[in-house]
Amino acid sequence: MTTTTKTGFPRVVIVGGGFGGIEVAKHLADQPVEVLMLDKHNYHMFQPLLYQVATGSLEAESIAFSLRKNFSGQKNFTFRLAEVTAVNPDRNTIDTTIGEIAYDYLVIATGSITNFFGNKEIEHYAMPMKTIPEALNLRYLILQNLEEAVLKQTREEREPFLNFVLVGAGPTGVELAGSLAEYRNYILTKDYPELTKGDMKVYLVDFLPKVLGPMSDEASAKAKDFLVNMGVEVMLGVKVESYDGAQIKFEDGRVIPTKNVIWSAGVMGVVPQGIAKENIERGNRIRVNEQCVVAGTTNIFAIGDVAAMITEATPKGHPGVAQVAIQMGEFVAKTIRGILKGEQLTAFKYNDKGSLATIGRNKAVADLGKIKFQGFFAWLIWMFVHLISLLGFRNKVIVFINWLGSYVNYNGGTRLIMRKFIREGLTDDQAVVKPKTDAVTPQAG
Repeated sequence: MTTTTKTGFPRVVIVGGGFGGIEVAKHLADQPVEVLMLDKHNYHMFQPLLYQVATGSLEAESIAFSLRKNFSGQKNFTFRLAEVTAVNPDRNTIDTTIGEIAYDYLVIATGSITNFFGNKEIEHYAMPMKTIPEALNLRYLILQNLEEAVLKQTREEREPFLNFVLVGAGPTGVELAGSLAEYRNYILTKDYPELTKGDMKVYLVDFLPKVLGPMSDEASAKAKDFLVNMGVEVMLGVKVESYDGAQIKFEDGRVIPTKNVIWSAGVMGVVPQGIAKENIERGNRIRVNEQCVVAGTTNIFAIGDVAAMITEATPKGHPGVAQVAIQMGEFVAKTIRGILKGEQLTAFKYNDKGSLATIGRNKAVADLGKIKFQGFFAWLIWMFVHLISLLGFRNKVIVFINWLGSYVNYNGGTRLIMRKFIREGLTDDQAVVKPKTDAVTPQAG
């Protein structure tokens, strides 16, 4: 293969600095390749703790880590701040905001964004939470609506500002619902003595018949019990019909007045232009073979949320979790090393290490193979796993101190409105703000 670098080594271009992209680059250290990583942001984001940024429990900087700093000791690594606009498989190049870049091997690790299933009204009015800017937008939305609520004279006027509806009862929805319920139970009346706990309502909605659908029935049932006992109204088997910024309507006729709808009901892969449409599977994911090679190509790989490896064992592809991206990233790096050495290639096999989800203080569920448990011990395991998975010693210390402080005094975090948040195209007296941010972001993959 013709090299594309001044060093004479093949160039591996990685699009996305999420879990998968980092693993590819890390496992190509000290190899006879040149590694070039591109990302719209210059940081890696630890997405599992994004909901704590949204609720003010953690600052954004504590779950982000510089990509340059992370690879500062890797001599064959280069990072460029750029967006990829198109892939040109026939020329072995990609079009980016910093120009055309040639590659010998391309790894697409662009992750996923919120899927609104084509509903433009909901997309405009509801809040997603897949990136740090979106989490901060959500934080300011919550705080501004609480501030607005205390200005209202009657319960009916306050109600839309204090009703929080989370659509999607997966891990993100469950963890955020639990976090909002804890805010209501422990913090609301401290910050806003004019309000009572009963004024704030938290709803968790899903069209499926259970919360935490991918987890075991035991975990799902216990998570629901935790949420209900914390005061969350869990609405299962319910489909959203519409949301206009003032009230959310359901197909069964129920209506909830609210200015706080958080959408986590689905995701879709971020696919750059240039990938053949016939290779796009359900969920806007790229079809790959058992070596993670994009169908119809020989030197383009896709990993993580954006990849769909359809086999008898995985007819719907792999789940969109960090461990899939991490293991695929390591596998692709090993595959590239094998290609360079002329070795026989093997097939990717996912090792499911289990699932964890936290609902709140001392409340979590764990499915670790055949071992399933819930409660305080599961919560400790959840904290430990997430803490050691964070990049950077400083981040680990800061997050641990924040968690410890919150646990001790029931009032942790900083709830500051650092910037005004105004929704585009609406007058100031209408629902609060949602500027367009990060519509397509090569990040968590």
